[in-house]
Amino acid sequence: MSGNVRARRAPSPTPQQQSQYAGPPRSTQRFPDKSQLRNDADERRAAASKGYGPSRRPPHHHRDFVGGFNITSAEWKLLILLTLVAVGVRLFRLSHPNSVVFDEVHFGKFASRYIKSQYFVDVHPPLAKLLITLAAFIFGYDGNFDFKDIGKVYDRVPYIAMRMVPAVLGVATVPLSYLTLRALDCRATTAVLASLFITFENGLITQSRHVLLDSPLIFFTALTVFLWIGFCNENKREPFSEQWWAWLFLTGLSLGAVVSCKWVGLFTIATVGVFTIQQLWLLLGDLRVPPKLFLRHFYARALCLIVVPVTFYMFMFWIHFAILSNSGEGDGFMSSEFQHTLRGRGMGDTYADVAIGSTITIRHLNTQGGYLHSHPHNYPGGSGQQQITLYPHRDQNNDWRIYNATRDVQLDPSGITPISNGMRVKLRHIATEKCLHSHEIRPPVSDVDFQNEVSGYGMPGFEGDANDDWIVEIYEGSKKDPESSKRLRTLRSHFRLKHVLTGCYLFSHKVKLPEWAYEQQEVTCNKNAVLANSLWYVETSYHENFPPDAPKVNYKRPGFFAKFFELQRVMWTTNAGLTDRHTFDSRPSAWPRLRRGINFWVKDHRQIYLLGNPMVWWLSTAAVLAYASVRGLLILRAKRGYKDFDNSKVVKYDTLCGFLFAGWALHYFPFYIMSRQLFLHHYFPALYFAILLSCGVFDLVTSTLRPRIRLQIAAVLVVIAIWNYVYLSPIAYGSPWTKEACRKAQWLKTWDFSW
Repeated sequence: MSGNVRARRAPSPTPQQQSQYAGPPRSTQRFPDKSQLRNDADERRAAASKGYGPSRRPPHHHRDFVGGFNITSAEWKLLILLTLVAVGVRLFRLSHPNSVVFDEVHFGKFASRYIKSQYFVDVHPPLAKLLITLAAFIFGYDGNFDFKDIGKVYDRVPYIAMRMVPAVLGVATVPLSYLTLRALDCRATTAVLASLFITFENGLITQSRHVLLDSPLIFFTALTVFLWIGFCNENKREPFSEQWWAWLFLTGLSLGAVVSCKWVGLFTIATVGVFTIQQLWLLLGDLRVPPKLFLRHFYARALCLIVVPVTFYMFMFWIHFAILSNSGEGDGFMSSEFQHTLRGRGMGDTYADVAIGSTITIRHLNTQGGYLHSHPHNYPGGSGQQQITLYPHRDQNNDWRIYNATRDVQLDPSGITPISNGMRVKLRHIATEKCLHSHEIRPPVSDVDFQNEVSGYGMPGFEGDANDDWIVEIYEGSKKDPESSKRLRTLRSHFRLKHVLTGCYLFSHKVKLPEWAYEQQEVTCNKNAVLANSLWYVETSYHENFPPDAPKVNYKRPGFFAKFFELQRVMWTTNAGLTDRHTFDSRPSAWPRLRRGINFWVKDHRQIYLLGNPMVWWLSTAAVLAYASVRGLLILRAKRGYKDFDNSKVVKYDTLCGFLFAGWALHYFPFYIMSRQLFLHHYFPALYFAILLSCGVFDLVTSTLRPRIRLQIAAVLVVIAIWNYVYLSPIAYGSPWTKEACRKAQWLKTWDFSW
């Protein structure tokens, strides 16, 4: 046909021909029949009254499978193939290296503590550690390896089984990414692209091959996103159905699991929480939704997305406490009441009164650093007198005898004279017979004008001098024991010790002394003492003149909730205190640009260095910036009267990409307000959202192309990603690598490989 010839369309039928068609006349989309409009309006009102919300229809209008999925059998076969590829990539040479890598130093040691039921404190919740310990226990680990140093060769440790836990969860993240994008109504090509990006992302590979917590964290983050999207799809079909409840309940369980791995999971909770609030807000604004129905939606979400995660989280700590029943290295972080619940730290009943001549142990109230302690070792500088420290464990060197330091006190003829408020006393160390002493000499560490050294001074038979004298100032007593605010009572009275000659107060803070003092906590006499750090209490009291039936006291054993909340406070305080710089730490501004990685392991001219796949990493960052820019442009256009959001395609991709962008932002920006140590792996949950967002952008950009062209573009991107993966794989697997190849791979000067 010539280019100048135009084909004519068939002529419209005549009225006679139209009358020959059976059935009622059909209305067009532009001019719908009035009866159809009335039927649609009635249908929408009926749907709203059942909770389907605006623009929703009852379930018989939907042909999707449960959760909004409509995946063919061919896709399931493809998904199995993708999973097998991920298995090969993640589990390749998992036994190498056969020595401790990076933070396996910590998490392997925690598994040993679980095996031996020895109490420890970590800044992370227990779920991921429990999963790793379970694998170690099943394969016969006895808990005797110390995991002391990076590079230490494993001996009788089922380290492959322990590494298998994060590796398998890393593999499972791949099919989850595929299913998530399909649930978001992306094309199969897009879902395959996302799953391959995650499969060949070097940073995720490296992190999932060792006894670390980030792979379980990312898995449960991905699982939560998948379940939440499934719930949202089911919410459009039929609220309050069995499937609707199942998706919502499973989302809550997954939220509990993600926050039970690391507190970074709180950002995942925030992501789901923001969109839950959005759902409820839209329902509240729909006047067709009755208040009772709105309350049903509210209570269902509160139950499944608040109560269920909190219950799961607390249950993990119940297991944690049940296993760690013995005393261990973490005792010193906890209160005396908490320690009293551990085997080996229980204390027998002790006398309630403290009198002149009593043998006592004194504990610091605030830092929980331990007991007022001395030992037969002298300060290397200062006065050169005997060291006074805080020691966290029970020991004979914690025992002191309290004496009267003034003749003005009227002693009781019975030999029992209680210690009253304002009494002047001396404290003599029983093991070394030296008195608690202070003078105008600066301490060895806190060398400032308002701090004085505290030492042990004296000798057998020497009564001491005025620098040994202290005034007891009772700050507060127990409400249940009124006498404890008038005279010193064991466990009940909180008091200060004021030095008579200098006016300073016995003081301690979280400052460790050097190795010459066995890194015990510093004790000083502070003229400007913070009240909380200058409060003490008597833990045990004994006097030979006390009758056997004299009142006795003991710690009140805390229940589960008291132990749970105390441990949360300790975890928070310890986490916030991790402010020291690390050789390979980094700040959030460097993460999206992949400015530097982390040196995990170096041995025998091989290295494991945590570094992402540059193509995947930078493409995801570009997608984040692209969405933010386009969204800003659409907002400006809307202000100028453009109707972009009337376009269903714009709405679809804005909803899809907006959800993923919000997930990225909520998992990334909170790190800017943290002053603690941060590392590249803290970006991984945000990276997961960024990768999915980059594939969502791909789905939009290629939406007008033919399937074959779209597939070809995806293939090119995958080939580039695989090339990056292969090129940098030696530092992911610790494979042999020449120095020249290492230099060539250093694309950025900030990638500080070890030559």
